[in-house]
Amino acid sequence: MALENIFLQIGVLIIAATVLAILASFLRQPLIIAYVLAGLILGPLTGLITDTQLVTRLSELGIAFLLFLVGLEMDVRKLKSVGLPAAVAGAAQLAITSAMGFALLMFLGFSRTESVYLAVALSFSSTMIVVKLLSDRQELDTLHGRLLVGILLVQDVIAIFALALLSSTGLSVQAAAIAIIKGLALFCAAFLAARLVLPGLFRSIARSQELLFLASVSWCFGFAIFASYLGYSIAIGAFLAGISLASLEYSIEIVSRVKSLRDFFATIFFVSLGVQIPLVSSGLLLKNAILLSAFVLLANPVVVYIILQFLGYDRKVSFISGIGIAQISEFSLILIALGVSMGYLAPELLSLTSIVAIITITLTSYLIRHHSQIYRAMSGLLNALPAISSGAQRMEHIPQEFSPEVILCGQNRIGYSICRKLREMKKRFLVVDHDPDVIDGLIQEGIPCIYGDIGEAEVQAKLKLGQVSMLISTIPDSGSNVMLIKTLKQQNRRAIAIVTSDQAAEALALYAAGADYVIMPHFIGGDHASVLIEKFRDLGEILHTRLSHIRELHARANRKH
Repeated sequence: MALENIFLQIGVLIIAATVLAILASFLRQPLIIAYVLAGLILGPLTGLITDTQLVTRLSELGIAFLLFLVGLEMDVRKLKSVGLPAAVAGAAQLAITSAMGFALLMFLGFSRTESVYLAVALSFSSTMIVVKLLSDRQELDTLHGRLLVGILLVQDVIAIFALALLSSTGLSVQAAAIAIIKGLALFCAAFLAARLVLPGLFRSIARSQELLFLASVSWCFGFAIFASYLGYSIAIGAFLAGISLASLEYSIEIVSRVKSLRDFFATIFFVSLGVQIPLVSSGLLLKNAILLSAFVLLANPVVVYIILQFLGYDRKVSFISGIGIAQISEFSLILIALGVSMGYLAPELLSLTSIVAIITITLTSYLIRHHSQIYRAMSGLLNALPAISSGAQRMEHIPQEFSPEVILCGQNRIGYSICRKLREMKKRFLVVDHDPDVIDGLIQEGIPCIYGDIGEAEVQAKLKLGQVSMLISTIPDSGSNVMLIKTLKQQNRRAIAIVTSDQAAEALALYAAGADYVIMPHFIGGDHASVLIEKFRDLGEILHTRLSHIRELHARANRKH
């Protein structure tokens, strides 16, 4: 029996998603799978939710709030560092995958028009899915996270531009020029608002947390409406609204208050995917869906891996960035729906695209969640392949005849303090990091360093581990640290291995693997706080420590720690 009351529909939807999410959490499975399964049960299997348009409209709010928060938390300066590679990779991947998809679809017997639409749809990846998964893993600020967000935003802009042209009365130079002018107007409006309007406006209302929240959400809605008026997606408008607020000193408070809204509507988005899954009545439809899903899962990652390798990124960053886009986008569904509404495509193709979306999104949840383990499993094969690189990112600074006493893997945050202490101790040390921004800063400071992933054999060969007295890893990746410990102890049993972990069970495993000490940031932070509490015997001591801490925070803030 179908539910007609809107409140009842949303209530059943949220309850089902919550129950299945609890079960998925208990089974250690991605929550996104639980949400999609809830939609499948409520929609096609039981028919409880029949108003798919309502669910779809609510899910658009999830996309908007998610990208609004991404914009708020985005460090534009860091995104600039991958802007050109992301633009090149995003555009090249779309062109290459579309061409490959067109050839495959023609081979499978689709018409030329159907092949063009489907090939383009299969080449787009989902910003919503990837950002949600990266956010859950706290990887948005990693190098592969910034590359993925950059690539996906480039894809979104191209997708919106393509949809704007296809929705117009006809394709023409005039229509393209108008679309570009409107896009530039949108970006300029966000930039000018961030510089001239928002700082003064929010300074006057920041005393009230309620007004701060309402003004932030209103700005998100207002800019999304402006973007929609110009013919662009509300998601892009919400993202630019977040970017324009990111430079405000109140951005952290805004993020903390909007996150709950994001989580609520994002859940509805994922459930809506399940609600819209068509019941398969054709064996040929299912066969084609499986073949096209396999194409997306293989072609997109391989193409992005090759492009990023050519641009000079190491194997691990290229690999993880590649598997991050192994799914199709919500824009893919919109594109095919548009083709159906205009009479160019048969309705069955929308069902085909929906099934491909569910298959690829489901599998992507596992790929991103276990990307480190997958990379380690395939590292032997990847290392055996010839490197494809233009050398653009092969940055290093190693003085001649330099022989390090200490190897420091990862310089950001924890590594920054260790690096400073090693300099005070006048130790000869070498830093290994796979973030080009970090390496560029170290080169400017004259600190010996190598750009690359410590898991790469060619990077390890440069380190001369047999001659060092200590290796310190601040990377909380258990698999990489176990490999580092074993390699170090094989070449130099007397060398001290200090690694990092966030989990007590993983720390014990690292000790069992031969680690001499495991850094656990939360435990050390608690120990340090307890020492400070004992030290704070008078106001003068507190003020001295406070001023010292503020100076350190300013230094860290300048480095965007």
